[in-house]
Amino acid sequence: MNAELLRQAAEKVGNPNILVNLVSRRVRQLIAGNRPLIKDTANMGAADIARHELVFGQMGWEAIADLPGETTASRRRRRT
Repeated sequence: MNAELLRQAAEKVGNPNILVNLVSRRVRQLIAGNRPLIKDTANMGAADIARHELVFGQMGWEAIADLPGETTASRRRRRT
């Protein structure tokens, strides 16, 4: 695992939970047989390939805003 690549990915995404989800989904795709979006993958694991794709713009993502009418645990009323 390349620590510098991990730091760059964390800066780009911002939220570590989202970063884990993005990388794990892409790793599953690579393991299932999808081709990497980068050319030189020698001595790289699937997670390094996924982070490299994310950092250098081959893989995009978009944050989804809260949907209207959606409630979270903090907004729900407690039953009395």
